[in-house]
Amino acid sequence: MMQDKDIAIVFDCGATNVRVIAINKVGGVVGSHSMPNQTDEDHQCVGGRIWDLEKLWDKLCECSRIVMDGVDPDRIAGVTVTTFGVDGTFVNEHGEMLYPVISWQCERTNAIMANIEAYMPMAELYKTSGVFPYAFNTINKLIWFRENKPEVIDQAHRFLFIPSLLVNKLTGAFMNEATMVGTSMVSDINTRNLSEKLLSHIPLSQDVFGKVEEPGSLAGEVQLLASAQTGIPEGTKTFLAGHDTQFAIFGSGAELNQPVLSSGTWEILMTRSNAFSLTSSEFVKNITTEFDAISGVYNIGQNWLGSGVLEWFAKYFYRDYQGDDRYEKMIRDAELECPGAEGVQVDATFYEDGSSPNLGLIKGLSIGTRRGQIYRAFLESLAFRLREGLEALESAGAFNAERIICVGGGSKNRLWNQLRADICQVPIQLIDQKETTVLGASMFVFAGAGLYDSPEEARKHIPYNAKVVYPSANSRIYEQLYQDYLQLKSVHSKHTTC
Repeated sequence: MMQDKDIAIVFDCGATNVRVIAINKVGGVVGSHSMPNQTDEDHQCVGGRIWDLEKLWDKLCECSRIVMDGVDPDRIAGVTVTTFGVDGTFVNEHGEMLYPVISWQCERTNAIMANIEAYMPMAELYKTSGVFPYAFNTINKLIWFRENKPEVIDQAHRFLFIPSLLVNKLTGAFMNEATMVGTSMVSDINTRNLSEKLLSHIPLSQDVFGKVEEPGSLAGEVQLLASAQTGIPEGTKTFLAGHDTQFAIFGSGAELNQPVLSSGTWEILMTRSNAFSLTSSEFVKNITTEFDAISGVYNIGQNWLGSGVLEWFAKYFYRDYQGDDRYEKMIRDAELECPGAEGVQVDATFYEDGSSPNLGLIKGLSIGTRRGQIYRAFLESLAFRLREGLEALESAGAFNAERIICVGGGSKNRLWNQLRADICQVPIQLIDQKETTVLGASMFVFAGAGLYDSPEEARKHIPYNAKVVYPSANSRIYEQLYQDYLQLKSVHSKHTTC
């Protein structure tokens, strides 16, 4: 019976781990297994990095078989796939790849992005797609194929983004999904589709992508071979999902104009909005605008290196501690220090671009400086950077945030959360649900399978059990410190540009 089919199987492919998670309709994880993931060398391109799709698929299949051992197959409502953005490749009519999937970590496209105006004006590219011009964007890989492997394009039946490549293995379908297309920089932010004009500059036919489908669309059913490989019953309905960031935002419970901070190695701040702006002001602030998981809504965002720089600090300043004990000691030390860390300041340029760690600046050190002060200065600077990002998003989306929903590993740091609230002068909302990407994707499975009328209806049944961290009296102190931070950043920026 339909009411008994209350489990979604989500294939979640990340850059460091691949996972298969079985999750029920109220957000409970029924089964989960993960395996490490990594890129491989591209033997056809010196220094190139690729995703070995067969290796990745084998790991997902192993994870799936382990999870399925503990799941009643009769309860499965459907299957879906979510992954990182931008990556994909060309396939023939049999679904066979004509070239490996070039990873977003590959540097072969750096020069292409740097010289993109040889193909099209940057202003046109940004205003049409909404996507900030990162070197790893899909557009640069398409140009690389045009310049280096034109025969691949000539032989192609479809270009499939990586979730669609995996869905093809499950069902045989050749279907691309909107949130992945929205990361490509060959999309049109106004039409929620590909941009024929941008593609004409490459040149590349829009037909090679096929019709762009919405999240939750039925892709097909699990085929016999895929069933044997994954343990998922043959005939199980498979639904489209896509870019993990979009489904994490939706899965967090965020409504319109409720910014979500995904705090991990990178800090990703995004808000769901029904308005956006793509002027030169947004461009210089590194604003990127993508398709939300729900049609008609946009995700406005920024990102910067976050916990990655804290891991660097921990490695060299807290070598005498390991694991959770290390971070607990760091937090306790920093909690003993006053706001402003007695003049120690960290310039956010240090982690604005992970490829430029030499731009860092720690100011105000003395012979008496304690490591807890330096750690607090890092946390304060990251919170200052969050406020910058929040103000940029509010301007681009024409709204005023009432709170920030914080998810990810960085949300576990109690001092960092308090500093975020004090510096941004808005409450920080934490939620019980930790698997927000998988949770968000599952809602589209349940809606597609008919358990709920819509993903929004599915979301109403999730117990988020929100905990709120409110700004403290230190907010007044941090207002002045934020102005000092902006001045430090401005001075350092001038020096590094000379």
